[in-house]
Amino acid sequence: MYLLDTNHCSRIIEGEPIIIYRLEQVGDVSLATCVIVSGELQFMVQKSKKREENLRTINEFLKNMKIYPVDNKVAEIYGNFKYSLYDHFGPKDRKQREQTKIHKLGFSENDLWIAAIAKRNGLTIVSADSDFKRMKEALDIDLESWYNTV
Repeated sequence: MYLLDTNHCSRIIEGEPIIIYRLEQVGDVSLATCVIVSGELQFMVQKSKKREENLRTINEFLKNMKIYPVDNKVAEIYGNFKYSLYDHFGPKDRKQREQTKIHKLGFSENDLWIAAIAKRNGLTIVSADSDFKRMKEALDIDLESWYNTV
């Protein structure tokens, strides 16, 4: 089962041929996303010039898709993942590490939550974001990109 990241959801909605082709290849395999991606899509709608039209499109896209939530187990995994990223990529000096924010290491908080949700539910992340590829250096996550190589 696959957890679609925002960039792949957007490209499916736009009808990106390479993504649609990949969807046809995977066939009836279940696709899902998560509450974090849903929030990112809603934010994109709010920034757009065609809010009402895009909101209908996003809601139509999401209504038939399983949307995974954040629960206590996801929060636990998130904390462990975040620690692992600091341990692997962060400064070794404790004082410097305490002052370093995760985005300074090249990771978005949202993508870290997405990775935790995917791990919790045994899902393969489908994303073109390079930070997921870097995460794989320190975390045990499954990752594919249907748009370009991750």
